[in-house]
This record gives sequence, structure tokens and C-alpha cells, in this order.
Amino acid sequence: MADELYEDSPADKAAPSKKAAKPVDTALDRLKETISKEVERTVVLLEVPAREGVYIRTSPNISQNQMRSWRKNAGEDTKNGLDPTKFACYVVGHTTVGIEIDGEEVLTEDGVYLNFASPDILKMTGESRPVPDAVRSFFGNDPHVESAALAVLEAAGYSDTVETVDPMNESSIS
Repeated sequence: MADELYEDSPADKAAPSKKAAKPVDTALDRLKETISKEVERTVVLLEVPAREGVYIRTSPNISQNQMRSWRKNAGEDTKNGLDPTKFACYVVGHTTVGIEIDGEEVLTEDGVYLNFASPDILKMTGESRPVPDAVRSFFGNDPHVESAALAVLEAAGYSDTVETVDPMNESSIS
């Protein structure tokens, strides 16, 4: 009986169990996971200064193709050059995904979020073109349109700075 303590049990003599190998969490694995995630900026709420209680919701997810198109449409390659207010109207008009008043999201009668192409906005502003006309009329002040566009571009990351790191300084490497 005392020998039982020193003998292998029947379970120990069975075939070795095949445990699922734990995935190795290498730097490459972490990089793959990080890169696979979509980069998306969150919606930004911007005040319309001349319209008390009115805010626009903008999506600052702007591609270089969009920027190029907006600059071209604002006259970048023309004799007179880029019209900054018109460019600002393109930025604001094409990134607006909703409008709020007094903290409440404004929806159409069909429950659709308003933007500058919405028939309701065109009717309110008395304009037939969303950009640049309805945007300008909605803001009522060109400098405010330009300020809003700058805020959208900043939220999109166009003013972000990229820090340099000295690889020789070990304290700067995480």
C-alpha cells in the first residue's frame, strides 16, 4: 500500500495529452492586429457661431482624393487660384453628417439626419446648390465657414505633428 504513493497512476501511463498550443504573442502578431483595425476619427460637433444653439456634426475622415477634388472644385488650378471660402464650403458641406439645435439632433420627417444636400436645408437657405451656396447661407458669415473648415481639418489630423524619437536614447524607446 505504501508503494502506491510512488507508482505512476493509470492516468499518468495514458498517452500524453495534446494541449492546444497557446498562440505566441510576438511583436509581429501585435503589429498585425493593430494594422488590421480600421482607423476612423470620431464625429466632431462644431458650433455655428452666428446661429445660437445650432451645431453641425462632422465626420473628419477625409482622404487625400477628397482634398484634391475639393481644392480643384475651389479653383486651385485656375488663373485666379484657390478660393479659400469656397474650399471651406466643400470641406464643411461634404463632412457634415448631422445638425443639432439646442442639443437635439434634427431629423427630416422621414427620420433621416440632415446635411447640406437635404431638401429641407436647401429650402431653409433658399439655395439650389448644397455646396458652396447652402453652406454659406447656413453659416451667414464667410469667416465662420472658414473657421469651421479649419476645425474639421484639424480633427481629421491635418495639423497633427509626428514626434521624432532618438533610437540611441534608450529611455525614449518603450
